[in-house]
Amino acid sequence: MPLNVWDELKERGYIAQCTNEEEVRKLLAEEKITFYIGFDPTADSLHVGHFLALMAMARLQRAGHRPICLVGGGTGTVGDPSGRTDMRRVMTDDEIEANCERFKAQMARFLDFSDGKALMVNNGEWLRKLNHIEFLRDVGACFSVNRMLAAECYKNRMEQGLTFLEFNYMTMQAYDFMELNRRYGCVLQMGGDDQWSNIIAGVELIRRREGNAAYGLTLSLLTKSDGKKMGKTASGALWLDAEKTSPYDFYQYWRNIDDGDVEKCLSRLTFLPMDEVRRLTEHRDERMNDAKKILAYEVTRLVHGEAEAEKAKKAAEALFGGAGDADAMPTSEVTASDLGSRLLDVLAQKGVVASKGEGKRLVQQNGLTLNDERVTDIERKLTEEDFKDGSAIVRKGKKTYVRLTLAQ
Repeated sequence: MPLNVWDELKERGYIAQCTNEEEVRKLLAEEKITFYIGFDPTADSLHVGHFLALMAMARLQRAGHRPICLVGGGTGTVGDPSGRTDMRRVMTDDEIEANCERFKAQMARFLDFSDGKALMVNNGEWLRKLNHIEFLRDVGACFSVNRMLAAECYKNRMEQGLTFLEFNYMTMQAYDFMELNRRYGCVLQMGGDDQWSNIIAGVELIRRREGNAAYGLTLSLLTKSDGKKMGKTASGALWLDAEKTSPYDFYQYWRNIDDGDVEKCLSRLTFLPMDEVRRLTEHRDERMNDAKKILAYEVTRLVHGEAEAEKAKKAAEALFGGAGDADAMPTSEVTASDLGSRLLDVLAQKGVVASKGEGKRLVQQNGLTLNDERVTDIERKLTEEDFKDGSAIVRKGKKTYVRLTLAQ
């Protein structure tokens, strides 16, 4: 007998908190519900934290429930203060609209939007039309300032100075839930565990204004064994956009995670059965490397497609296993005019290192090699002799490789 999707989410470690676990479990077992998660367009790509949320949504959709992806064309003008010590940069309307469009394309990889099986809605449709006085009277009256100030989502900002703009975010998110409840019969809001206070506010607003039952559920944040958020790299966030994080770098991130994080990631970020997940991770020895390879391939396949996953796998095998296809490695082209220039200048110009300063630090820490030879001289020049068979291999740190090709 298949698991209730609630039990599946629980077994795989998705669920952090729920407003009424018994009722939500019963609801998911006996009815086909509409639920939502909000995505504020604060960047031009989704990242790995959003990927976790989309995987949870995909599981609920496969169980027959209808997801709503709510993009924040309205709330994006304010910015969520949850978990932040500084105020988010205020974006222009054009930036917000462009980011929302990018989100839509990425979400469609994970959810089926055909025939109304999933909806994509922009809260700018109603938030931008609100009358401020009516909003204060009808919605603001339902909120206690004392309770809002005690909410976890405001604590970090209170130390630095919480603006009235940000203070309104909770009321706007609560209003979103009520509007989705009115328009689409949405009864469940999901989000990261740092959204708990905002989600409860929406549940309470619907109860007070509409007299309807509504529920909230938060997802455990994807953290590493040391408690830090997963998905942070030396160059920033782990993005789902191939232009911001290459499929190869994306693959390598998962290939190189700590052994203690493999089971958690296989459980939440792949569709492998749990029996298979447990079998792959039961041995804490060299066999864990096989589990990491499967994790890296499966996650890259879901985000970037099978062809890119195969290319990343072959590139990794070429570097670490003496097999595979080195042509699949991330590549940067240099020209004859670059020859004779300082290697660090060329690497910075091509984006192989973030800056000349980073390149200098790598050399000083013995962390930069060219064709398996450690670079020890900051002034080392790039020469034609470095290009064996038309290419040269740069290794940055322990695990990042880039293939330089010489333009003909």
